[in-house]
Amino acid sequence: MKHPLESLMTAAGILLMAFLSCLLLPAPSLGLTLAQKLVATFHFMDLNQFYTVLFCVWFLALGAIEYLVVRYVWRRWFSLAD
Repeated sequence: MKHPLESLMTAAGILLMAFLSCLLLPAPSLGLTLAQKLVATFHFMDLNQFYTVLFCVWFLALGAIEYLVVRYVWRRWFSLAD
């Protein structure tokens, strides 16, 4: 049986973890030579475009991990089913 507030708590937990990850977790910072090499490899226009894509992928990966953690915790400790 699903808890009646599971959907709301999952969404709220994801939003809270996203705020925390944006504020507390360090974003990747590459050296200038490695960043320029990756810009040339992936055919980006400049470093700004590269770091925009890098940060989007970084926070998307963190969000997916956080979603799985929040879902596991919710189902492990707050589930109504035995």
